Amino acid sequence: MKTLFAFTLFFLITVSGRSHAPAPYILPDIPHFSSMDNDVTNALQGAWTSSETNEKGEVITITKIIMDGYMTTSYYKELSGDFVKTSGGYWTIENNVLSLILEFSSADKSEVGKTVTLDVTITNGKLSFGGSDKIWTKIDQGKGTELNGAWLITGRKRDGVLMRRTPGDRKTMKILSGSRFQWIAYNSATGEFFGTGGGTYTAENGTYTEHIMFFSRDNKRVGATLTFQYEIKEKEWHHSGLSSKGDPIYEIWSPRIMPVKK
Repeated sequence: MKTLFAFTLFFLITVSGRSHAPAPYILPDIPHFSSMDNDVTNALQGAWTSSETNEKGEVITITKIIMDGYMTTSYYKELSGDFVKTSGGYWTIENNVLSLILEFSSADKSEVGKTVTLDVTITNGKLSFGGSDKIWTKIDQGKGTELNGAWLITGRKRDGVLMRRTPGDRKTMKILSGSRFQWIAYNSATGEFFGTGGGTYTAENGTYTEHIMFFSRDNKRVGATLTFQYEIKEKEWHHSGLSSKGDPIYEIWSPRIMPVKK
């Protein structure tokens, strides 16, 4: 999410410089898709971690956030925080088979729009997928703050004027479990990937704090701690604070709505 500079930059990519505000984004009245495997769905919610070693012998940390029908998977070097790759999209599960429709893939945009199916096994709090020997350990249960879930940016104040937009193919999404966050800027129609960052966070008494563990555009931001103010107003997340340059920012994030099953 947010190195402030990054979010401001990516938002400017998606919003025109008009001096007047367009019609506000209206939250659609769409029910969440409900999976048939409710027990497995509930068990999957939260953040998971695994690892692998690359050809240079470097340990790669892998973090997976699974919340409210959306999933992201990110790879970064354990010691340096250097970003490697990320992918994600929305998922459903039936008969212990997870179907993931990819919305973004930093390594290969040709994967966007494809459906990946994976057999899921959860035993003693450990997660595994058919065809892979990786074992995933749960980091959190996906609960604990009112910011848990997936969000799309839909508004920003610029020169004191609130600019609103309806999310289209170009998206900036944030997904938060109980302790982990990730933001991703991408185009789900063209497969273009613009950037990402993530790490751990806390949200309490109106104060939201991030600790950056990976950032695709500027590795120097890894290790930074950023603090903002937040408030939920009419189901939207109002996020405000100061940029690294001391400039005020004000962003509005709306809940991501899971597509209805056809």
